[in-house]
Amino acid sequence: MRINNVRILGGEPVDIHIEDGVIGAITPAGSTEAGAVPVVDGKGAIALPGLVDLHTHLREPGREDAETVLTGTQSAARGGYTAVHAMANTSPVADTAGVVEQVFRLGQAGGYCDVQPVGAVTVGLEGKQLAELGAMADSAARVRVFSDDGKCVDDAVLMRRALEYVKAFDGVVAQHAQEPRLTEGAQMNEGVISGRLGLTGWPAVAEEAVIARDCLLAAHVGSRLHVCHLSTAGSVEIIRWAKSKGWNVTAEVTPHHLLLTDDLVEDSPVGAYNPIYKVNPPLRTRADVEALRQALADGTIDVVATDHAPHPVEDKETEWSAAAMGMVGLETALSVVQEAMVDTGLLDWAGVAQRMSVVPAQIGRLTGHGQPLEVGAPANIVLYDPAVRTEVDPAAFASKSRNTPYEGMTLPGRVVATFLRGKPTVLEGKLS
Repeated sequence: MRINNVRILGGEPVDIHIEDGVIGAITPAGSTEAGAVPVVDGKGAIALPGLVDLHTHLREPGREDAETVLTGTQSAARGGYTAVHAMANTSPVADTAGVVEQVFRLGQAGGYCDVQPVGAVTVGLEGKQLAELGAMADSAARVRVFSDDGKCVDDAVLMRRALEYVKAFDGVVAQHAQEPRLTEGAQMNEGVISGRLGLTGWPAVAEEAVIARDCLLAAHVGSRLHVCHLSTAGSVEIIRWAKSKGWNVTAEVTPHHLLLTDDLVEDSPVGAYNPIYKVNPPLRTRADVEALRQALADGTIDVVATDHAPHPVEDKETEWSAAAMGMVGLETALSVVQEAMVDTGLLDWAGVAQRMSVVPAQIGRLTGHGQPLEVGAPANIVLYDPAVRTEVDPAAFASKSRNTPYEGMTLPGRVVATFLRGKPTVLEGKLS
């Protein structure tokens, strides 16, 4: 196959020649005579290495009413992803070799996106005893990321033991930083708006205290720590301090925490108290958003991760206090990052590739993903047109769920095509 007239990382137009799933040649656009191979006209689109998500909820097994591995990876392909890390809070929990292998093989069968399971840190996500970390690492899924995401590993001794254990196979513990006692009954960001609305506040310190503790633990045992979905300016400063010490700590931010603020709970186009804006961690203030953007730009925050959290209609379209927390995000992530980071001048397309492909693959120890688009590299490619603006229509999503906070918003950009090892999974914005 040949992909004509694309701009790698926004550079000069080139043609990309794909042979046996890898990039065989890159030539100036239009310099190659027409041959017998199929040709995709890139029409000047930006070419990026296939995106890698460190934080995706695929819900299978157990909640196939919200998402399946197939529909989730179709959604990922539509968003430009060629690999996703599937979180462990399924039913049954992915805390054994058998469950992670099941998820891994479902991803292989679907073929739209590579699925790398994340193993639970503790049995049943209950925070009482370590799960079978070594067995999951040695399984066919080769698990290297472990997380109780959705719950915090709040026991310091267990967290220390997990960090020590994963060192044996170069694993990483991804912490959901939420001190449970400080967030009992919490509904939204603690501040002026939560007080005015009468909703129990979720203080920033509940996130920051856990991050500070775990950075110290990771340094003490010499292990790798990854912090999920940073949401506060204080969290940014703690990560910046830890990195200044040379500690092996990485962090992620979600697209929605780069764009949306807590005032939407009170005043939004869809009215007050709309659970579409209920998420964990909660939407924070404009000052927090600005701090997160700057931290992503300067590398304090390493990656953008979607925290794609699909829910069926009945779990979101209910009163605020009873509604599930979470938003879908795979199909809008690149557009939101363009809006928040590229169009504001904080990142160029090379920076986007680093934070949405290269570094996530490195943290997850994924081979064959996150590699520069050069001769000999796997042909994992996304073509993206940043010039168009489209209105977000959740009815058009490949995901089974529709809980997006962007419905009706006009966002920039569009994924034109996605290639997984040279095979088109999306062409002209549609599943292939």
